[in-house]
Amino acid sequence: MKCTRCRKNQAEIELIRHNAAFCRDCFVDFFHLQVQKAIKQWKMFSKDDNILIAVSGGKDSLSLWNVLVELGYNVSALFIDLGIDGFSEKAFAKVEAFSNKIGSKLIVVDLKKEGIPIPKVIKSVRRHPCSVCGQIKRYYFNMVAIKNDFDVLVTGHNLDDEASRLFANVLHWKSEYLQDQAPLLPSENGLKKKAKPFFRVTEQEIAAYAFFKDIDYFVNECPLSKGAIFSFYKKELNRLECESHGIKIEFYQGFLKEIRPLLQNAKKDRNDKITFCERCGYPATKNGLCSVCNIKEKINLKK
Repeated sequence: MKCTRCRKNQAEIELIRHNAAFCRDCFVDFFHLQVQKAIKQWKMFSKDDNILIAVSGGKDSLSLWNVLVELGYNVSALFIDLGIDGFSEKAFAKVEAFSNKIGSKLIVVDLKKEGIPIPKVIKSVRRHPCSVCGQIKRYYFNMVAIKNDFDVLVTGHNLDDEASRLFANVLHWKSEYLQDQAPLLPSENGLKKKAKPFFRVTEQEIAAYAFFKDIDYFVNECPLSKGAIFSFYKKELNRLECESHGIKIEFYQGFLKEIRPLLQNAKKDRNDKITFCERCGYPATKNGLCSVCNIKEKINLKK
């Protein structure tokens, strides 16, 4: 099979949802174009912006880091060491090696030094590890971005992630989460502007990009993520995609075009009063503290 784009070289990857097949070079160009379209469509950031990318060592974040650097953006990375022995140090090794390879700045937050390594936290907080871990990571993403005066925070969430999250939020009718689901969230209420340039590409496409660009990423799953319901939603959407190619992007784009504007109008009509943590200045949840300061308080009380 010849490459759909150049029509000269042998195709190395077929993308059924795009009705196309590409050789290696043409696929990389196509992949970059999808990211550029996402950035332009949502006016995510410019070449003049100071960008902070959250990296975990996995294929998504390292691939996005690579794409943005190759496209000429000013990017620094943030790695949060979760303090999971036998796991976090291996993930960090991949991130550090990649940072050295591409010559890009890396910032590290060590949760052990912060007093809240994830294994310690989950013993004190009665929630699924993925939920509380995500909450803590979002906190430090924002705090580091604010402290270092970054213009925008970007993450490697892809189409599979966003469609699965939308699927879960619709099934449970979590309107407050649906209102805030989009490839771009503005800077407001003490939170930095956040962008997801990979929302047009799938996990499989990112894996192919990482392979073609020889990106050495961390492949192990977090040992604390067992039983996460999010994985179930992803599998179901993958099954639907096999039966109806393109259903994920149609589902997600349809939501952004038809439903999200209605939710945004409803959000504007609300008069939510925002309070800020008396200790760190982050948006507060209860007791005058933010979610992370509340977690620290619980851990200290159990000492």
